[in-house]
Amino acid sequence: MDLKQFTNAGEHVLIVWNNLGENTQLLQDTVNAIKEKIGSGGSVSVENQERLSMGGHSPATFDKIISGLIGVTPASHSSDTLAYSLKILKPRGQLILGELKNSEEMGKLKSSLILSGFTDVQDPVALQDGSSAWCRGSKPQFEVGASKLLSFAKKPEPTKAQMWTLDDMEDDTVELIDEDTLLEEEDLVKPDPASLRVCGTTGKRKACKDCSCGLREELAEGKEVKTKSVTS
Repeated sequence: MDLKQFTNAGEHVLIVWNNLGENTQLLQDTVNAIKEKIGSGGSVSVENQERLSMGGHSPATFDKIISGLIGVTPASHSSDTLAYSLKILKPRGQLILGELKNSEEMGKLKSSLILSGFTDVQDPVALQDGSSAWCRGSKPQFEVGASKLLSFAKKPEPTKAQMWTLDDMEDDTVELIDEDTLLEEEDLVKPDPASLRVCGTTGKRKACKDCSCGLREELAEGKEVKTKSVTS
């Protein structure tokens, strides 16, 4: 399988190999072919699958990771291997991997990538040997661990000012006061006219010093105070 088809000029590529078996030259030939395609602006790194996490690669380093397609095809990739691959890929970088999967097991290959956080995972494609398949998935466009503050508060909808009307009184929630309870029995008794007699000068019930309206004489003689209209 020609692996340089998965690379482009200027990319940083990581090749993860398994057991090379007797064909030890295959790895070097693949590295040289990819270097020629990506040019001087890119780079090619090589790691053994069992020592991948020991490589000390920084997060978001590679544009492409090709794993399990050089040498003996591995039975599977562990969840730790997939998680580490996702970590060292750049956002939107791709992982291309091969595993020993027959036609009935290809769905597991796709599921393992999705569960590890990869997106745009394509359906696995069977290799020529018929006992293995390869699949490709992408890292999300955002970096792993990135966060963004979300606001779930619902903004209040603007309301128009409303004028109070008598129609609002029909609302069952409005409690009205019984008009029969506003006045007591003593409020209905006609007041004594004497209590209404006031001084024509001061407007008070007590006669003033220079009283000229006759209130002083009426009070002094003990007579019933007569109501008089006050004129200017």
